Amino acid sequence: MPETTTQTYRVDDAVQLSWAGATDQGHRRDTNQDAFLARYPLFVVADGMGGHAGGEIASSRTIARLDAVVDSGDVGTEAIEKALGLAVADIAAHPDTTDEGTGTTLTGLFLDLSNEEPRWVVLNIGDSRVYLAREGKLAQVTTDHSVVQELISSGKLSPEEAEGHPYSNVITRAVGASELLPPDYISVEVQAGDRFVVCSDGLTKELTDYGILHFLREHDDPAAAVEAMLEAALENGGRDNVTVIVLQVDDPSSTAGDSED
Repeated sequence: MPETTTQTYRVDDAVQLSWAGATDQGHRRDTNQDAFLARYPLFVVADGMGGHAGGEIASSRTIARLDAVVDSGDVGTEAIEKALGLAVADIAAHPDTTDEGTGTTLTGLFLDLSNEEPRWVVLNIGDSRVYLAREGKLAQVTTDHSVVQELISSGKLSPEEAEGHPYSNVITRAVGASELLPPDYISVEVQAGDRFVVCSDGLTKELTDYGILHFLREHDDPAAAVEAMLEAALENGGRDNVTVIVLQVDDPSSTAGDSED
């Protein structure tokens, strides 16, 4: 596993961000179909599907299009949705993505500075997840777009029953599907001390919510937390590709020095 490093960015006198991200192929997959982007102000994970080549192409093209949005300096919902449309065209045009099931999840968040007060905008397509650790508690911010989640929401399945359900890997929305629906968006206030975890289901298959919170509590440094979670997921089986980003909001007055990505 390559060395993971923590990066920092001072947004203003009240907010400094620090983050780290990493991905691993896992023990049972021939390729890594996960991809991620962790560049201020956008932090996202994509989990590809649709055959070895197809899934890898879908996730990598989606991340490349979003990377270009960061380069443009105009990160917002309109620019993101335009980039996803371009990614769908990229996926459809690639000679190795003829399978109709080719696509990718996309989950993460960006810092929106377009209003007087900064805010986080969480976005989600598929079953990768964003968690928020605040005041000692962990909450899942996103809602999975999956058959199992629909069964849970309708009361036909309990969360415990969902863990071993035969349709646990079937998602209902993806980037690259025949019709691209916009992501779900959730606004979250910016609060010092908050820590976000953005991850593919390769992590949540191997770690419970309590396990994720445990490693956040054990490691103040984002890179150390990422490495600990990856290592635990691999030790617990590593049945899928595993990708995780840890992003935290710091108070610049309580941190020593800062740097920009």
